[in-house]
Amino acid sequence: MSYRSLEEEIKVLELGLPPQKSDGFLGGRLDPKDASLVLLPVPWEATVSFGEGTANAPDKIRVSSHQLDVENYHYKKPYSAGIAMLETNKEIAKLSHKARKKAIKVIDALENAKSDKKSLKFVNEASNVLNSFVYEESLKLLKKGKFVAVVGGDHSCPLGLIKALSKISKEEFGILHVDAHHDLREAYEGFTYSHASIFYNVLQECKKVSKLVQIGIRDYSKEESQRMVDLGEKGACLYDTAMQSSLASGKSLEDVFTPYIEKLPQNVYLSIDIDGLEPLNCPNTGTPVPGGLRFGELEHLIFMIVKSGKNIIGFDLCEVGDSENGWDANVGSRVLYQLCGALLASQGKIEFI
Repeated sequence: MSYRSLEEEIKVLELGLPPQKSDGFLGGRLDPKDASLVLLPVPWEATVSFGEGTANAPDKIRVSSHQLDVENYHYKKPYSAGIAMLETNKEIAKLSHKARKKAIKVIDALENAKSDKKSLKFVNEASNVLNSFVYEESLKLLKKGKFVAVVGGDHSCPLGLIKALSKISKEEFGILHVDAHHDLREAYEGFTYSHASIFYNVLQECKKVSKLVQIGIRDYSKEESQRMVDLGEKGACLYDTAMQSSLASGKSLEDVFTPYIEKLPQNVYLSIDIDGLEPLNCPNTGTPVPGGLRFGELEHLIFMIVKSGKNIIGFDLCEVGDSENGWDANVGSRVLYQLCGALLASQGKIEFI
């Protein structure tokens, strides 16, 4: 890809000309060295436990974003601060494909009360490679003064970024996690770095994470709900049923979300699994669950973080499904742009309304 300077990028995006299919997020071609925020695509789905396709999401979201209009209600010209999306790493995509085949063998063996230790070993080693890749790429960018976000891929993808932030951050930070699931299982189906274990692993390996606040949870195991209880003051969860009950009784989104935002420290990382939204917005995600946030409710929640004066230090968007009509990627690209605007506004790079 031939890169553009930030000045050239702004000029082209504001003209609204049709981009080429190979162009980056929003149709941009910004040189990453001129970006404030760098998006790291992670084409990974080794351990998904139901539907497949999320490994294709980074490229699908990138192409879908080409039909977004770049103005935004809450955030003033997010693109003007410089957003660059790196090219998808083909070797990671190939490794994901190989690991997925092995993972299917592991799952099939478990369903027949057997084990496939060789395949399990391959998947866990492949996941280590993935984690190292994301960690090293993220750390390199963070040390250059960039903000970094992961575009998954399944929800195991962002561990490397969160570890890099934990290493480089001088202060502790909290995580706001929107999802249908707790993702607190230990080595789910034998996979150490399962998509269902991301926050178990984060809490084990990322020492600067001081708080985990979860919103939209509605499908979970006894193990996970007990683990959330055991976190004590370090954890908080707004279950979807409780949220819907509060809204049905007449409470506003501000009333419902504010107590949970107030539990977060000054520095916040956002982790958004697209299945935190109602399935209308993500019908082809790997594990869709009835209920969940409407798109506007998620948009408002993210904006409330910005209005609270907290600093968003990074984020991930994961589990966006692959669909023939492109609807999932369409929604995903819009969530991603909201997240970009929120981070840049919270860090004073752009203005917000």
